[in-house]
Amino acid sequence: MDTAAPLLAPAPPPVSDDLVARARAGERAAFEALYRAHVGRVYALCLRLSADRGRAEELTQDTFVLAWQRLGTFRGESAFGSWLHRIAVNAMLGERRATGRRERRVMPLEEPPAGRAAAPDPALAVDLERAVAALPPGARAVFVLHDIEGYVHEEIGTMMGIAAGTSKAQLHRARRLLRAGLTR
Repeated sequence: MDTAAPLLAPAPPPVSDDLVARARAGERAAFEALYRAHVGRVYALCLRLSADRGRAEELTQDTFVLAWQRLGTFRGESAFGSWLHRIAVNAMLGERRATGRRERRVMPLEEPPAGRAAAPDPALAVDLERAVAALPPGARAVFVLHDIEGYVHEEIGTMMGIAAGTSKAQLHRARRLLRAGLTR
């Protein structure tokens, strides 16, 4: 898989209902065609959400494994690509919740240093991908889901288990941090 994903991956070609129906019937070649049509965009979303190429590849794999397992639940009420994106977002959020639970159970040996993390290299500040990746996880997720993927705050709140107002605040924070990071 090409790991150099642009900020906005090109939209996948339209997927025929027949192709989805054949995949739902268990035809692997049809699912492989769906995979090829959507893998780039799903990977780009996972990369933006995780800010880690290796993790994005794992999340992309997880997304398609879950899609294959749950293909029978796809009702066709939305585009197949939208359904896949929802699976990817849920996979990332589920992982974040599990990681948070693990981190809360493990006591740190020493206190982390107070204050903000080290400022990014000014030479890299103009790179939007890196600026987005440097955002705190919650702000990054809301920014990607709202400004790049086009979800509304109520949908983001439902997906992430937060209030719509919290989503708005996180988006404001993300935009403020991006402006500061890109103007250095």
